[in-house]
Amino acid sequence: MPRWPAFADRRLHGGSAALRYFLDTEYNGTGGALLSLALVPDDGDDFYVTLRTDEPIVEWVQKHVVPYMDMVPERLSCPRLTRSDAAQALERYLGHDDDPLIIADWPEDVAQFCSLMITGPGDMVELRHTTFLLTPMSNFSTAANSKVPHNALHDARAFRDHVLSME
Repeated sequence: MPRWPAFADRRLHGGSAALRYFLDTEYNGTGGALLSLALVPDDGDDFYVTLRTDEPIVEWVQKHVVPYMDMVPERLSCPRLTRSDAAQALERYLGHDDDPLIIADWPEDVAQFCSLMITGPGDMVELRHTTFLLTPMSNFSTAANSKVPHNALHDARAFRDHVLSME
Protein backbone atom coordinates (compact mmCIF):
# COMPACT_ATOMS: atom_id res chain seq x y z
CA MET A 1 0.00 0.00 0.00
CA PRO A 2 1.34 3.46 -0.83
CA ARG A 3 2.37 5.80 1.89
CA TRP A 4 -0.29 8.46 1.53
CA PRO A 5 1.66 11.45 2.89
CA ALA A 6 4.17 11.02 0.04
CA PHE A 7 1.36 11.42 -2.45
CA ALA A 8 -0.14 14.31 -0.48
CA ASP A 9 3.18 16.16 -0.85
CA ARG A 10 3.30 15.74 -4.66
CA ARG A 11 4.08 19.10 -6.27
CA LEU A 12 3.07 20.75 -9.51
CA HIS A 13 5.50 22.66 -11.69
CA GLY A 14 4.66 25.87 -9.83
CA GLY A 15 5.43 24.35 -6.45
CA SER A 16 1.88 24.18 -5.07
CA ALA A 17 0.38 20.93 -3.83
CA ALA A 18 -1.18 18.89 -6.60
CA LEU A 19 -4.89 18.32 -6.50
CA ARG A 20 -5.90 14.69 -6.31
CA TYR A 21 -9.15 13.47 -7.82
CA PHE A 22 -10.74 10.32 -6.45
CA LEU A 23 -12.48 8.38 -9.21
CA ASP A 24 -15.41 6.01 -9.22
CA THR A 25 -17.54 4.76 -12.08
CA GLU A 26 -20.61 2.63 -12.55
CA TYR A 27 -20.90 0.55 -15.69
CA ASN A 28 -23.11 -2.07 -17.26
CA GLY A 29 -21.30 -5.18 -16.04
CA THR A 30 -17.61 -5.92 -16.51
CA GLY A 31 -16.46 -4.23 -19.71
CA GLY A 32 -19.94 -2.84 -20.29
CA ALA A 33 -21.02 0.69 -21.15
CA LEU A 34 -20.10 3.51 -18.78
CA LEU A 35 -23.22 4.64 -16.91
CA SER A 36 -21.79 7.24 -14.52
CA LEU A 37 -18.46 8.77 -13.56
CA ALA A 38 -17.49 10.85 -10.54
CA LEU A 39 -14.34 12.72 -9.61
CA VAL A 40 -14.06 14.00 -6.06
CA PRO A 41 -11.08 16.28 -5.41
CA ASP A 42 -9.18 16.78 -2.17
CA ASP A 43 -10.80 20.18 -2.08
CA GLY A 44 -13.23 21.89 -4.41
CA ASP A 45 -16.23 21.01 -6.52
CA ASP A 46 -17.12 17.43 -7.34
CA PHE A 47 -17.75 16.23 -10.89
CA TYR A 48 -20.53 13.79 -11.77
CA VAL A 49 -22.02 12.73 -15.08
CA THR A 50 -24.48 10.07 -16.12
CA LEU A 51 -24.47 8.60 -19.61
CA ARG A 52 -26.97 7.13 -22.04
CA THR A 53 -26.58 3.63 -23.30
CA ASP A 54 -28.42 1.56 -25.85
CA GLU A 55 -27.12 -1.67 -24.29
CA PRO A 56 -29.65 -3.80 -22.45
CA ILE A 57 -28.97 -3.21 -18.75
CA VAL A 58 -27.56 -6.19 -16.85
CA GLU A 59 -30.01 -7.45 -14.20
CA TRP A 60 -27.68 -6.77 -11.23
CA VAL A 61 -26.97 -3.25 -12.49
CA GLN A 62 -30.68 -2.60 -13.08
CA LYS A 63 -31.39 -3.56 -9.46
CA HIS A 64 -28.35 -2.10 -7.62
CA VAL A 65 -27.10 0.84 -9.71
CA VAL A 66 -29.75 2.39 -11.95
CA PRO A 67 -32.22 3.30 -9.15
CA TYR A 68 -29.51 5.31 -7.36
CA MET A 69 -27.84 7.14 -10.25
CA ASP A 70 -29.79 10.36 -9.67
CA MET A 71 -29.40 10.40 -5.87
CA VAL A 72 -26.95 13.31 -5.93
CA PRO A 73 -27.11 16.96 -4.86
CA GLU A 74 -29.29 19.06 -7.18
CA ARG A 75 -26.30 21.06 -8.49
CA LEU A 76 -24.71 17.82 -9.78
CA SER A 77 -27.88 16.32 -11.23
CA CYS A 78 -27.90 16.12 -15.00
CA PRO A 79 -29.73 14.36 -17.79
CA ARG A 80 -28.15 11.27 -19.34
CA LEU A 81 -25.40 12.55 -21.64
CA THR A 82 -23.98 11.16 -24.83
CA ARG A 83 -20.38 9.91 -24.55
CA SER A 84 -19.26 12.94 -26.54
CA ASP A 85 -21.02 15.40 -24.21
CA ALA A 86 -19.68 13.58 -21.13
CA ALA A 87 -16.14 13.68 -22.56
CA GLN A 88 -16.47 17.42 -23.21
CA ALA A 89 -17.76 17.97 -19.66
CA LEU A 90 -14.77 16.02 -18.30
CA GLU A 91 -12.41 18.13 -20.40
CA ARG A 92 -13.98 21.36 -19.07
CA TYR A 93 -13.81 20.13 -15.48
CA LEU A 94 -10.15 19.09 -15.56
CA GLY A 95 -8.99 21.62 -18.15
CA HIS A 96 -7.72 24.06 -15.51
CA ASP A 97 -5.37 21.45 -13.99
CA ASP A 98 -2.06 21.02 -15.82
CA ASP A 99 -1.15 17.83 -13.98
CA PRO A 100 -4.18 16.02 -12.52
CA LEU A 101 -3.64 12.94 -10.36
CA ILE A 102 -6.56 10.52 -10.72
CA ILE A 103 -6.76 7.93 -7.93
CA ALA A 104 -8.89 4.81 -8.27
CA ASP A 105 -9.35 1.66 -6.27
CA TRP A 106 -10.43 -0.57 -9.17
CA PRO A 107 -8.84 -1.10 -12.62
CA GLU A 108 -12.14 -0.89 -14.50
CA ASP A 109 -12.63 2.67 -13.19
CA VAL A 110 -9.35 3.73 -14.84
CA ALA A 111 -10.26 1.85 -18.03
CA GLN A 112 -13.67 3.55 -18.21
CA PHE A 113 -12.12 6.98 -17.59
CA CYS A 114 -9.52 6.45 -20.32
CA SER A 115 -12.13 5.13 -22.74
CA LEU A 116 -14.23 8.25 -22.16
CA MET A 117 -11.22 10.42 -23.05
CA ILE A 118 -11.22 8.93 -26.57
CA THR A 119 -13.59 10.93 -28.75
CA GLY A 120 -12.92 9.33 -32.13
CA PRO A 121 -10.29 7.60 -34.24
CA GLY A 122 -7.02 9.28 -33.27
CA ASP A 123 -8.84 11.94 -31.21
CA MET A 124 -9.08 12.52 -27.49
CA VAL A 125 -10.14 15.25 -25.10
CA GLU A 126 -7.48 17.85 -24.33
CA LEU A 127 -6.17 16.42 -21.06
CA ARG A 128 -2.41 16.12 -21.01
CA HIS A 129 -0.04 14.95 -18.30
CA THR A 130 -2.77 13.03 -16.51
CA THR A 131 -1.42 10.58 -13.95
CA PHE A 132 -3.34 7.57 -12.67
CA LEU A 133 -2.74 5.88 -9.36
CA LEU A 134 -4.42 2.52 -8.81
CA THR A 135 -4.68 1.77 -5.11
CA PRO A 136 -6.79 -1.28 -4.35
CA MET A 137 -8.13 -1.02 -0.83
CA SER A 138 -7.98 -4.34 0.98
CA ASN A 139 -10.42 -4.52 3.88
CA PHE A 140 -12.30 -1.45 2.66
CA SER A 141 -15.40 -1.37 0.49
CA THR A 142 -16.45 1.93 -1.04
CA ALA A 143 -19.99 0.64 -1.49
CA ALA A 144 -20.22 -0.54 2.15
CA ASN A 145 -18.98 2.86 3.37
CA SER A 146 -20.93 4.99 0.90
CA LYS A 147 -23.98 7.05 1.82
CA VAL A 148 -25.59 5.75 -1.39
CA PRO A 149 -23.96 2.43 -2.36
CA HIS A 150 -23.23 1.90 -6.05
CA ASN A 151 -23.64 5.58 -6.82
CA ALA A 152 -20.34 6.76 -8.36
CA LEU A 153 -20.40 10.14 -6.61
CA HIS A 154 -21.06 8.79 -3.13
CA ASP A 155 -18.64 5.88 -3.61
CA ALA A 156 -15.89 8.30 -4.73
CA ARG A 157 -16.56 10.47 -1.67
CA ALA A 158 -16.30 7.42 0.61
CA PHE A 159 -13.02 6.45 -1.08
CA ARG A 160 -11.63 9.98 -0.66
CA ASP A 161 -12.69 10.15 2.97
CA HIS A 162 -11.04 6.81 3.69
CA VAL A 163 -7.78 7.86 2.06
CA LEU A 164 -7.76 11.20 3.87
CA SER A 165 -8.36 9.44 7.19
CA MET A 166 -5.20 7.39 6.61
CA GLU A 167 -2.99 10.46 6.11
